[in-house]
Amino acid sequence: MKTIPASLSDVKFIEPSVFHDARGYFKESYNEKLLRHLGIHHKFVQDNTSYSKEAGVIRGLHFQLEPRAQTKLVQVIKGAIFDVIVDLRKGSPTYKKWQSFLLTGDNHRLLLVPKGFAHGFCTLVPHTIVHYKVDEFYDASCDSGIAWDDEGFAISWPVSNPILSEKDGMLPKFTETTHYFQFKETLT
Repeated sequence: MKTIPASLSDVKFIEPSVFHDARGYFKESYNEKLLRHLGIHHKFVQDNTSYSKEAGVIRGLHFQLEPRAQTKLVQVIKGAIFDVIVDLRKGSPTYKKWQSFLLTGDNHRLLLVPKGFAHGFCTLVPHTIVHYKVDEFYDASCDSGIAWDDEGFAISWPVSNPILSEKDGMLPKFTETTHYFQFKETLT
């Protein structure tokens, strides 16, 4: 298991060890000891899975506000996503910057999305299954998000007319909210 460099501060893009043979493959999709060795010390408390029937589904950009902000560990079980994170931590060297990652069931990569980041993804193929761990329980009173097509971020999504939930279609632009997080230096 190793990390691949990411351009946003505190983000970890992880490539696990995958062992292939004539039957298929084996991998450890979660190993607390190995993740600690990579500087990931979160105690995950909830697992979530989403299934998207179609290609071109966008989910996000989501986050949970303090005091229930969440760190997420995201992976694709089947299919492929264009995964996007946006740094909303005021004072961060990468504040309001975004980065995309390709996560697929074939590349097995994981993405650690720190607290203070908005997260969303676009499915690239039908029947995509995304699984993620979070270090805080879901709390509807802290649930929030920003519009996937916010011009202030100019995210280069791979679709122009996505399939959205009603809720995601109504998310505000970042300038219409007061939602941001305070950047805190981390020692790793």
